[in-house]
Amino acid sequence: MKRFHIHIGVDNLDEAIGFYSALFGAAPVKAKPDYAKWMLDDPRVNFAISTRANKKGVDHLGIQVEEESELNELRSRLERADMTVLEEGATTCCYARSDKSWVQDPSGIPWEAYRTMEDAQFFSERMDHAESACCTPEAPVELISLKPSTKKGER
Repeated sequence: MKRFHIHIGVDNLDEAIGFYSALFGAAPVKAKPDYAKWMLDDPRVNFAISTRANKKGVDHLGIQVEEESELNELRSRLERADMTVLEEGATTCCYARSDKSWVQDPSGIPWEAYRTMEDAQFFSERMDHAESACCTPEAPVELISLKPSTKKGER
């Protein structure tokens, strides 16, 4: 089963946890000094906030799956949609070990398609993320943006 994912960058984590806990009527299922996550069933969403995002507000969106077959299906959809897919593969990010792929929508919003395998002790396995940004890839936009259309007169 798939779950919608939203990651929002915040300035004050404690204040944001208070707000979102009241809004959702539930405490986060995971809370760290720089990160919090709610796994809601109504609506079915993985909602995360952190002080590590590249910007305040919506940092990235995604679809989280439970099974490898669902992830393969999502990756196939992205490829059929003629989108350039950045395959990150197995990685540790947001205190979890996951298998991820990334694309960028026409408005420039990063989207991840991923399956979480287990919790992790650290925010990220990559040293360049140790003290800073969230998990969105640092690849040039050309690598994760839409492929140019092959139709005449379109880009």
